Amino acid sequence: MPGSRKLGRTSDHRKAMLRAMVTFLLENGKIETTVTRAKEVRAMAEKMITLSKDNTLHAKRQVLAYVTKEDVAKKLFDEIGPKYADRNGGYTKIVKIGPRRGDAAEMAIIELV
Repeated sequence: MPGSRKLGRTSDHRKAMLRAMVTFLLENGKIETTVTRAKEVRAMAEKMITLSKDNTLHAKRQVLAYVTKEDVAKKLFDEIGPKYADRNGGYTKIVKIGPRRGDAAEMAIIELV
């Protein structure tokens, strides 16, 4: 797994959380989260977008195995993949937005470029 930060969770919980966040990012184009989570999400989101550029059955099955919503997977192959067809990596951007009120965790917005 890319990066492999533990994020204070069990491996199952961590995997589920990342899957949900990647799905949400691909669905909405941007999410607000902590910097470390954003970096983990970036790794997986870029992997999914790279897979979606290769419009094969195998790639579709790999994406569907990770992304939690079928309509998001469809959007990935129909819109997002073709949009980045001429771009090699760097599909996301992380912008730091300062500390969170409450626990002062460093926050960031991760968005599709």
